[in-house]
Amino acid sequence: MSHEQFQACIEECIRCMQACNHCYDACLKEEHTAIMKECIKLYRECADICSFAAQAMFIGASYAKELTRICAEVCEACGEECRKHNHGVCQEFCVTF
Repeated sequence: MSHEQFQACIEECIRCMQACNHCYDACLKEEHTAIMKECIKLYRECADICSFAAQAMFIGASYAKELTRICAEVCEACGEECRKHNHGVCQEFCVTF
């Protein structure tokens, strides 16, 4: 399969990766990072998995569809976790995704 078939999904994965990287960095700058531990961890994981899924779709990897399913699960878990926090960064992320 050519990457053109996945272009919208590739773009969304890259957008999510960028948002997670932004939130990860912003959360690390918060005063009370201990309460944000799980959120920070999921931002990092989500960014990495989104990046990998985008690359897999772009090259037409054999397991691209399976990777995008896992990516969607991680994104959902990340969104659920960030909804638990009232920090501005988390709320901005939850609205975005």
